[in-house]
Amino acid sequence: MNVVLPLLALRAFAEVGRHGSIKRAAEALGVTSGAVSQQIRQLEDRIGTTLFVRRRHEMALTEAGASAHPKLLLAFEQIESALRTLEATRTRKTLTISTTPAFAASWLVPRLGHFTSRHSDIEVRVEASSGLVDLQRDRVDIAIRHGLGRYPGLAVTPLMAPVLLPVASPALLASKPPLREPVDCLAWPLLQDADRMDWALWLSAHGVAADPRAERGAAFTDDYLLIRAAEAGQGLALVPQEYACEEIAAGRLALALDRPWPARFAYYLVALPEAMQKPEVQVFTDWIKEEAMDSG
Repeated sequence: MNVVLPLLALRAFAEVGRHGSIKRAAEALGVTSGAVSQQIRQLEDRIGTTLFVRRRHEMALTEAGASAHPKLLLAFEQIESALRTLEATRTRKTLTISTTPAFAASWLVPRLGHFTSRHSDIEVRVEASSGLVDLQRDRVDIAIRHGLGRYPGLAVTPLMAPVLLPVASPALLASKPPLREPVDCLAWPLLQDADRMDWALWLSAHGVAADPRAERGAAFTDDYLLIRAAEAGQGLALVPQEYACEEIAAGRLALALDRPWPARFAYYLVALPEAMQKPEVQVFTDWIKEEAMDSG
């Protein structure tokens, strides 16, 4: 008998036996159903016996398959446990953080040097994306999200509630009469957040009656894109103060109206409850809370 173990085929067999379905086994393994079927056929050809009987709604183990399946499940669990042990013995700790490109570029990354100088034994990896991540599947330790703080099943730590400022490119502001009151913004092209809510809420907070014009204009899923559109002269934008001040200082944006407003959305650090027990996650959480408090 060939001494090389057919590990892929054995794993396919273990998962089909666990789920009773080739399709569900394929989903668990992240491969196609055809690939799983091929591995099962190769394993049956090698050992010279049938491992499954196809029934109407499931793949049932034969007597031969049932005799080996529990041992294989245990073996793969032991392999996974051994791998986790090896990963835990690494002397250098790693911390993977997911956040939006705008928050990463304008707030987090400029401050990360403070953290790494204090905790040089922790290697930080920042993943900047506008899409939500699956903390378990994507192996992300911490996500920094912008929302209302409702994240069921996750440990949630409030960080900061940004103050929004109305800004535009200096060229656009120079091309029109100056804005005097919040209601004047309705006559200008507006740049929207993804939910098209910030302008309507900002105007309402400043005593302007509901108006459909408050929700018109191009919408952007990320503050970084919103800022770039404003710099290009495409309209007025409501931008978090910490981003706006940097762009105003550089001359890329200008304050359209001095009417700051605390947004209803805030930034939150979220993590799996078990991840919060990791020392590197705990120290990062303590550090970012300090930074958020200082920047506020």
